[in-house]
Amino acid sequence: MIVRKMAWALVAATLLTSLLGAPARAAVSHRVWHWNVAGNTMHKGSTTDGLIPAAVSSITGARAVFASVNELCQQQFDALIQRLRTAGWPEDPANFARFEATIPGRAGGPCQGKAYGIGLFSKKPLGAADRITLPYDGNEPRKLLCAPLREQKRLRFCTTHSTFVDAFRLPQLTAIFERMDAYRAAGDQVIVAGDFNAAPNFERMNRFYSSQVNTPNNDGNTGHFREVDDADAAACPGYGEGTLQKADGGGPCRTGTKIDMIFTHDGDYVAASSSGDARPSPTTCAGNACSDHRILTGTVTLRPLEEGAVARAGNG
Repeated sequence: MIVRKMAWALVAATLLTSLLGAPARAAVSHRVWHWNVAGNTMHKGSTTDGLIPAAVSSITGARAVFASVNELCQQQFDALIQRLRTAGWPEDPANFARFEATIPGRAGGPCQGKAYGIGLFSKKPLGAADRITLPYDGNEPRKLLCAPLREQKRLRFCTTHSTFVDAFRLPQLTAIFERMDAYRAAGDQVIVAGDFNAAPNFERMNRFYSSQVNTPNNDGNTGHFREVDDADAAACPGYGEGTLQKADGGGPCRTGTKIDMIFTHDGDYVAASSSGDARPSPTTCAGNACSDHRILTGTVTLRPLEEGAVARAGNG
């Protein structure tokens, strides 16, 4: 009798679910951290001048689940891995970081002869990374580095550091955002963080910034990507806080130039529960600022995949 009652209860629950529909899945927020550390320019590849503990303290203090680092030397990447393990930050200490060299290690090169490039870190284990070379600017082979979560393959985190060479800014930005579009068309949600060497209100950014973002500080946008700090009513709406450490009075609000950004697609983005913040560089590197860039943190809230604007199919 008890078994029969349990069976009928299960049938009733199944019928009720089919009639009313499954409970709606909630949007998910991700804490993201990005820093251009000037690992060669200001640190000459050092791992002992205060940069590594400053970065780890900031990552853990920000409760980041994704971290992106630009201008990073190979030995600094390795030191960050060790420090983050010691801090107990990754869930899988053997699989949470990826590095991509833009300048290979060589005698007489930067970083005390070690490789120089970009790195990403994830609190959750990572899957296989995509390593995309951007159009060559004649100066440095710039890259886009992306990795999905191992157990959540349709969520990808990327980092990039695009060029300052003017003739190649738009080609590289186009390559970055076209790859983001391709991932999304294949059914992935993507967060990309980096130093884009372009300010939000530059005309070349109009085709990438979402048309949802049109303010006196950043207008003419026709794209579909949102930046975590573009809706801050208190910090130059549409533009956001400056990310250069030096107070240069740049930007449309004269509050500082912004070139470091965290983007995601506007069809996935929940603006009301997302935000960004540019934090001053720590000054614990031999008593000086640890970088010429500020640290950018953000909360990126994404809608459930099945509520996205495109049909979700493809790469599984």
